[in-house]
Amino acid sequence: MANPTNVLSNGIEITGSIRFTNDMIIDGKINGEIMSDKGRVTIGENASITGDITAGEVKVYGRIEGKITSQRCELKNKSRINGDIKSKVFSMEEGAQLSGRTDIGG
Repeated sequence: MANPTNVLSNGIEITGSIRFTNDMIIDGKINGEIMSDKGRVTIGENASITGDITAGEVKVYGRIEGKITSQRCELKNKSRINGDIKSKVFSMEEGAQLSGRTDIGG
């Protein structure tokens, strides 16, 4: 079986930590930490995250209030980040907003 993708749809609200191993798409509201050793997480346009994110790859379309730690981080044009980012590879599209520090590479 191929790697399954976990989906938390718009309208879902979770308070607490989330740990996953494969891919995850979040389009709901999360208040807590999101963690994966090597997985990929996509924060959808409707998503609102309050808490830190640690994952192999983080792609952001929505809002995050917290720190991002990853191997690869992409901020898409409508994303809003209030927090620091530490990533080996980082890209930010025109229109994305980041209020925080970045630590890129290494």
